[in-house]
Amino acid sequence: MKDKNNKWVYIISLIFIAINAFFISKEMYLFCVLPVALLIIILAFFYYDKLLLLIVFLTPLSIPLHELYKNLDFDMNLPTEPLLVGLTIIIILKFMLDKSFDKKILYHPVSIAIYFYIIWLFVTSISSTMPIVSFKFLISRLWFIIPLFFLTTQIFKDKKNFYRYFWLYIIPLLFVIIYAVTRHAQYGLLDKKIAHWAANPFYKDHTSYGAILAMFIPVLAGFATKKKTAQKKKILIWALFIIFTIALLLSYSRAAWLGVIGAFGVWIIIKLKIKFRNLAIFSIIILLLGFAFETQILMQLKRNKQDSSVNVENHIKSISNVSSDASNLERINRWKSAIRMFEKKPFFGWGPGTYMFKYAPFQLSYEKTIISTNEGNRGNAHSEYLGPLAESGIFGLISVLLIIITTIYTAINIYSKSKNEKVRTLSLISLLGLTTYYIHGFLNNFLDMDKATVPFWGFTAIIVALDVYYKNTEEEDDDSDKKLLKVNT
Repeated sequence: MKDKNNKWVYIISLIFIAINAFFISKEMYLFCVLPVALLIIILAFFYYDKLLLLIVFLTPLSIPLHELYKNLDFDMNLPTEPLLVGLTIIIILKFMLDKSFDKKILYHPVSIAIYFYIIWLFVTSISSTMPIVSFKFLISRLWFIIPLFFLTTQIFKDKKNFYRYFWLYIIPLLFVIIYAVTRHAQYGLLDKKIAHWAANPFYKDHTSYGAILAMFIPVLAGFATKKKTAQKKKILIWALFIIFTIALLLSYSRAAWLGVIGAFGVWIIIKLKIKFRNLAIFSIIILLLGFAFETQILMQLKRNKQDSSVNVENHIKSISNVSSDASNLERINRWKSAIRMFEKKPFFGWGPGTYMFKYAPFQLSYEKTIISTNEGNRGNAHSEYLGPLAESGIFGLISVLLIIITTIYTAINIYSKSKNEKVRTLSLISLLGLTTYYIHGFLNNFLDMDKATVPFWGFTAIIVALDVYYKNTEEEDDDSDKKLLKVNT
């Protein structure tokens, strides 16, 4: 019987080689991809955890399709987005057949907030001024959220996958850093203009590159300060932390720098155990003072003439320059356009994904800058908050805020109530990594890119999985990395 099976293996292999040789002779190479495609399908059906982790590893190294084919009307990152599309379809089919998905995840507050977000995207896609654009936007969100959040929570049932997830993104990102710094060094490390394209083609610009570096700096800091980590590992992790920090500085992404500073502030608040009520009162007082002295604050900001600079101190000062810095002024132009769009359609908005096609008439001539455009070819609202406000109305913004609020609440609840130090650390570094992006989201938006969505939804999935599966676990006596958590039985 075994010999008979081997015989068929040889026959099928020879047939494949013959067919493939024929296609190669005709300069048709797509048939070569068939074994890889079959392997991916097998992984998706039977080993989806391995395929997900493979996607995480490939994400920092993915390349936009338009880098290979300049004349295409659409774009996606290869090979990650096609893998995510296929994985999403298979997940939906599997769920329809066996309906075995963990209900604790499905009914979690973060998941419910995500349902509201998706449902409202669907509603506003129907009412959209450009329905085809909006439904494309909705579908792209689904192929990110379904595998990268819902399915990812399931791979964390294997406790080893928490650290695998982090390291499988960090390691290839390190190669991108080496690549970017090497290119930077060829023309001068302190040349800010080179930072804009140093990480191409892996990251389209310095802002997206900086945003991702910022997300992993709290992670590396958490690993480096973990009490039971071996000394040699600590030295290695601290070295990586320094490399990532230098890379972040060389990215010249002011928004990413603000994100890290903000995350550090959140860390202080958590460590000092400042009550939410006191923090809320303080925030309200600051807001009221801001409104009361709005004129004086604006006058002071307009006195700042410091443009972006290679000097780090001056580059930081340029963050508040709203009088001459073209980048800052263009953001303000986009934000004001988004607010005017919201005022015109406050409930349903203009439709998901339509901002870049619709904002041009809402620009005022005296607010335009030297980098303004009416073509919709230089990004969108530059905000993860004002973009949904313009495109999906007030409930679009609320849906985004609900995801953030429920995630923050869940992470802080885990950190304050769990007695397991490793669970507390994982929840904290995931929250701080997300915090860098929550802050960055005021100034840019990258959740339409695999580079940002993999860590964003992955970190969110980590927090939810910790809450569902590990919050009430006990600390293990064994401090090896191979055994992370001990589940109560």
